[in-house]
Amino acid sequence: MPNRLGIGSMSLGRPGIHDLPTKLHQASRHGYEGIELFFDDLDCLAHSSFNGCHIAAAREVRRLCESLHLSIICLQPFLFYEGLLDRTQTEHLLTEKLPKWFQIAHILNTDLIQIPSNFLPPDPATGAPRTTGDLSLIVSDLQRIADLGAAQSPPFRFVYEALAWGTHISTWEQAWAVVSRANRPNLGLCLDTFNLAARVYADPAAPSGKTPHAETDLAASLQRLRAIVDVKKVFYIQIVDGERLSAPLDENHPFHVPGQPPRMSWSRNARLFPFEEDRGGYLPVLDVARAFFDLGFEGWVSLELFSRTLADPDPATPEKHAVRGWRAWRRLVEALKLEVSTSPSSHVSDVSLPSLHHRL
Repeated sequence: MPNRLGIGSMSLGRPGIHDLPTKLHQASRHGYEGIELFFDDLDCLAHSSFNGCHIAAAREVRRLCESLHLSIICLQPFLFYEGLLDRTQTEHLLTEKLPKWFQIAHILNTDLIQIPSNFLPPDPATGAPRTTGDLSLIVSDLQRIADLGAAQSPPFRFVYEALAWGTHISTWEQAWAVVSRANRPNLGLCLDTFNLAARVYADPAAPSGKTPHAETDLAASLQRLRAIVDVKKVFYIQIVDGERLSAPLDENHPFHVPGQPPRMSWSRNARLFPFEEDRGGYLPVLDVARAFFDLGFEGWVSLELFSRTLADPDPATPEKHAVRGWRAWRRLVEALKLEVSTSPSSHVSDVSLPSLHHRL
């Protein structure tokens, strides 16, 4: 399978500060072949140009992407879905929100919707939890949404990702257990170097920036991954680093947000592209990425960046991030000796793209 490098539009600039068409043009100009469409970007475009109409905005995004030879890898994130204690909210998501997402995704010509593990905080009024860790209910919820997707024409797939700050599902092992038990052909896994390492290796609230047994715990986790995961259930992967903070992310840190897990606050402010040690990158990205590729993975690879740098209002911000991501990708290809090939329909003629697929 030829590999395509795709860039997530949210990674080139913050929605509301940098417009989506500009980011799409920069992605295309710098050699990316696909995007993960962040709903916030679509929403901003809808309100800025189409009187709040997401359908019209989706049509424009598809038109732009087709003209720029960009594939739309997926629509994401379908937030706060699985394991809700308020089952009326579950019904609302399935009967009100999901049909609209199906319509939008169909217009975008993508069959994939991403679901991050639930991190809905406690009720702000009572402090009571709003989610459950009951694995049977989480699995049942994902089976139900997968079945609804499979019943569409054409059918949809869902990709589940463990966020390092997920309330109940925060490791790839837990996400894999859910996907395996759900046992639906259109439900798969997203593996992310940042979320994996941020949970088992890194701790932004610790002075060292690491967990007590970071190296040994990571090695054991990657060994399990190689032994357990069926690559056919890995729908795409994300490769990104994180910045070592100069001080622990506690209540005195500028990134601190009351009630927000430190790993989430860190993720929102301080992700980096691979090979950006000069900017403070310190996660073992190569070790984790190598484990993903050792599975035999071929598909989209995303460089999913969240960072305070995306809020820079400088009009050059999208281009700067596109260039940083492309350079990181080329170094990754070289470091891991990935076999790459250019798609016959690719508009990129001066670079050799991987035998995988990728996003920023």
